[in-house]
Amino acid sequence: MTFRWTTAMGLIVALATVLGCQDEKKNTQTPADRAAALAESLAVDVSGLKSADNQPLIIMDTSPLKAPPRAADSTKLPEEDPLRWYDMEYAGWDCKKVNLPKSPADGAKGKHVMCLRHMDHPYTTAYTRGMEKVAKAYGIHLKTLTAGNADVNIQSQQIDQVINERPDLAIVFPVDATAVVPMLRKLNKAGIPVIASNLLPVDQGMPFVLTWTGPDDWGQFRMLAREFAEKMNHEGGYCIVRHMPGSSCFFSRTFSVVSELKKIAPKMKCLDMQTTMLQAEKTAEVVSGWITKYGPQLKGIVSADDSGAQIGINEACKNAGREAIVRVAAGNSKVGMDFIKAGSLHAITYQSPEADGALPMKLAAEWFNGKTDLKPVYYLPKHVITAKDVDDYLPAQW
Repeated sequence: MTFRWTTAMGLIVALATVLGCQDEKKNTQTPADRAAALAESLAVDVSGLKSADNQPLIIMDTSPLKAPPRAADSTKLPEEDPLRWYDMEYAGWDCKKVNLPKSPADGAKGKHVMCLRHMDHPYTTAYTRGMEKVAKAYGIHLKTLTAGNADVNIQSQQIDQVINERPDLAIVFPVDATAVVPMLRKLNKAGIPVIASNLLPVDQGMPFVLTWTGPDDWGQFRMLAREFAEKMNHEGGYCIVRHMPGSSCFFSRTFSVVSELKKIAPKMKCLDMQTTMLQAEKTAEVVSGWITKYGPQLKGIVSADDSGAQIGINEACKNAGREAIVRVAAGNSKVGMDFIKAGSLHAITYQSPEADGALPMKLAAEWFNGKTDLKPVYYLPKHVITAKDVDDYLPAQW
């Protein structure tokens, strides 16, 4: 009998003991215990919590989910037709849920939640901070895992880890909108309740989650497009710096703009669109190329990011003496808001990362409390920040 074998057996026995104790504790709860735990959880009030920018932490868009009719074959429509992207924009709005676990209805205190984040980034750091605030209020134990630098294979391995650890609920921040579908199916088959968050899975993944929460990228980028059109006087050429390929933002922060401008500003023309992986140096190189290629035709630039990518955009515009180019972006980082105040960025979307992380945890607590009528999708509110109100959102969350 080897030392390694003895150690392994010891770990197995210890794990079995812990799991057995957990099951025994659950099985020995009396109806009165469960009622008391539920009452304690229902009494928790998180409505007064604030984000770092002093905005409310728990926020959501309460508008009804009412999608337009779907085209017979939307994939055959041109890219500038908003219905071409129907299955992405309205993912999960009207899907039949599959094999969803039943709520324990015994309160949130003491529950274990695992959150799978797509990557390490200042946004996800703030996202986790918001999630932790709500978890602490409810007495929920939170464990976070990060998929390297948005590595699909790492996230897939972490799904197996979740299944092995068997938390009471998992929150998944997908790396890839399509690749996450079999992962969500796998968690669903294992009986682990899941809330998807921030980046939208494609429609095929939505039946396997309790709900999805995050920014309404399609809606808020249409708002941004309207602000952009006004700054451009509804005419002129523009280019788009795209998000990370494979993410839902890669599509929403591109084609919401293209389709909206086609409708409201037909004299505006999309000259080019490229991903730069949101890197400052790569973005500066691409934008410099656009300025050289299109010259005075290029009047505006839309960016999927107001931090690293926007640094590259502004550097290229400054170096070329083209600072009159109208610039708008997804926000709202400190970098972006400083650019707004300096006048080198004209508008950004408001997207609170702390609220983005807080909302799925709040809904998880409500589900533990017995809430069974969760909507399929919960959006954060939409708003466009300009120089008029940027001070209301300072200090920045990230």
